[in-house]
Amino acid sequence: MNSEHPEERGTPVGRRIFLGTLGLGALGVVTAPVLQRGMESFLAGAAENDPTGLTGLLPNGGGFRYYSVASSVPHKNAENYRLTIDGLVDRPMSYTLADLRALPQTRMIRDVQCVTGWRVPDTPFEGVRLSRLLDAAGVRPSAGAVRFTCFDGVYTESLTLDQARRSDVMVALRMQDKDLGHSHGGPVRLYVAPMYFYKSAKWLSGITVTEDVRPGYWEERGYDVDAWVGRSNGRDDEPTS
Repeated sequence: MNSEHPEERGTPVGRRIFLGTLGLGALGVVTAPVLQRGMESFLAGAAENDPTGLTGLLPNGGGFRYYSVASSVPHKNAENYRLTIDGLVDRPMSYTLADLRALPQTRMIRDVQCVTGWRVPDTPFEGVRLSRLLDAAGVRPSAGAVRFTCFDGVYTESLTLDQARRSDVMVALRMQDKDLGHSHGGPVRLYVAPMYFYKSAKWLSGITVTEDVRPGYWEERGYDVDAWVGRSNGRDDEPTS
C-alpha cells in the first residue's frame, strides 16, 4: 500500500508536454568523456531540484533521460524508506532498505531501451528477484497479476504474475555498480529487463498482488501493456535480453 501523505504527491505532467519536450533529445551533444560525465552529473542534480519535473527530459552524455511525470518527488533514504507487499497474499510484508539489502542479491547486465528511442547498452543492475519477494508473501491461487505504486504519488505499473516471476525481473537497489540515486528512481525501483523502460517503475513503494492486470500510468495514455522490446508499441528495436 502507498503510505504517502496527499500533500507529498506530485502533479501529473501531461503526455503532450512530456512527448513534446522529448524533441529536445534530437539536438544531440557530442563531447569528450569528461564533459559527458560532467553533463550527466549536472542534469541529474538539476532534475532532482526542478519543481516542474521537465529538466529531466534534457539529453545528457550518459545516454539516460531523467524522466518524471510528477512535478516533485520526495526523497527517501534508509531511515524512512518502506516497500510494502499486500493484496492477494497470505503474509503482507513491509521491508526497510536494510531488509532488502540483507536478502540474496542478483546482478544482471542488459541494455536499457526506452520506448522514445534511446538505448544505453550493457547496464548493470543489482537487487532482489521479484519472485523471491512474492514467494515470501505467499501468493494466493486467485492471483493473476501484480500492481506497482510509487512514492511520487502518481506513477503506477502492472505485470502479469507469470511476467513478474521471470528471473530477469527484480526490485533493484543498485545500477551501474552504485546505489540507485534519486534521479534514477532510488533508493529502490522495479527493473523489468526484457521490456521497455517505462515498465521499470521508479521510486517503488508498493507491490500489490491482484486478480487481473490494471493498466499503468503510460498504458492509460496509449502505451502497450505488454511492452516487450521490439515486439510492442509499433517499434522494432533489438531485444535487450
